[in-house]
Amino acid sequence: MPAEATASLEVSGRQRESLVRAIGTLGLAAGIINITIGGGIFRLPAIVAGALGPAAPAAYLVCAVAMGLIVLCIADAGSRVSLTGGPYVYVGTAFGSYVGFLSGVLLWMMGTFATAAVGTVFATNIGLLIPPLSGRGGSIIALFAAFAFWSLVNLRGVVLGARLNTIATAAKLLPLLLVAVGGAFFIDVDNLRIVEAPAAADVARTSLLLVFAFAGIELALVPSGEVRDIAQTVPRATAVAMIGVTVLYIALQVVAQGILGGGLAQATAAPLADAAGASLGGWARALLLAGASISMFGYIGGVTLSVPRMLFALARDGFLPRALAAVHPVHRSPTAAILVQSSLAVALAISGTFEKLAILANVSALALYFGCALAAWRLRQLGVAEQGLAIRVPLGAVAPWLACVVIVWLLTGLTSGEWLAFGACVAAASLLYAVVRPRR
Repeated sequence: MPAEATASLEVSGRQRESLVRAIGTLGLAAGIINITIGGGIFRLPAIVAGALGPAAPAAYLVCAVAMGLIVLCIADAGSRVSLTGGPYVYVGTAFGSYVGFLSGVLLWMMGTFATAAVGTVFATNIGLLIPPLSGRGGSIIALFAAFAFWSLVNLRGVVLGARLNTIATAAKLLPLLLVAVGGAFFIDVDNLRIVEAPAAADVARTSLLLVFAFAGIELALVPSGEVRDIAQTVPRATAVAMIGVTVLYIALQVVAQGILGGGLAQATAAPLADAAGASLGGWARALLLAGASISMFGYIGGVTLSVPRMLFALARDGFLPRALAAVHPVHRSPTAAILVQSSLAVALAISGTFEKLAILANVSALALYFGCALAAWRLRQLGVAEQGLAIRVPLGAVAPWLACVVIVWLLTGLTSGEWLAFGACVAAASLLYAVVRPRR
């Protein structure tokens, strides 16, 4: 075993002994669901319907299988190297500092593009709820207001930010369950008939976009040192959460398709709200718009709390200017990192569209997941395990290779322009690493 890995495991082992193992299966499953359901599902049903029509649930199933394999790998690797930093740390432990650095950059890219994508949907929903804020000018005002609020909150310290984020996300499931359950009584089965099976390439492209709605599960598995009976709890909680989220997403897609039919593909602004309005009335549409706005507002708060810490970690480790590692003398918050991250997210949200930003976030996520899958295999080969403990995940020996195959297939849905943009980001990160490495 590499000496660096051994040293990391010794430090991690000491950290594990000081943590309280208070999270059980239901608690961890609830945490995974909370992080996973952000803002994408409020916009994606229209995009998926436009690509696949009534066959859209097939893309959800493909994406769920892919994410299930990926999460198995993340759970396996995370149980072996549970230092703070998640993929940034255990991919680096498996393959060295350069690959670890790229994993950190990919994690940051995923969070940044996802934040901007959700920001665009949030601004659209606010415009629908408050007509004076509709249009480009109103969207810019809504984005600035949301990111400014959460930036100020998080500048005051992590405790306040985490508390308000929990309150904001508590209401996200109510409007979704309202559509999934109440709308089911208004389905027209003729709208669900599949006339022609979709091409495999179309399913791959659509599943690639749907990764946006499923991504985030790995974040809830990072605090494994606070989970009771980790070898049993993590697989069970992951299975419960994945099945629950998949069933909810498919139900929402089927209900929206069954109510709106061919009109779902045209309802790109707020498809679920339109389905709620068509079935239950204007009050349901308003409730769903409000619930979606709250959910996305909470999501922005969550990422404003977490993603700047990635900039902080990279600056702390000498990869970015030290100024980004500065903390407030009283509140102990990474002030510069929060302000820079929020400014960048607002700029991207203003300049980009949801689908383009979501695709870039998904490509970053899939590349990171590919590294996590290989890291799980490598750590298993090296016999890395803290104090001899590791999660006994189902298909542990073959899951990394199955995950890699599925990821490569999903990536076939990328266009040449998207590959070029992603390659440029990786090249820039590699150049940065080459420049700063001699000074570290």
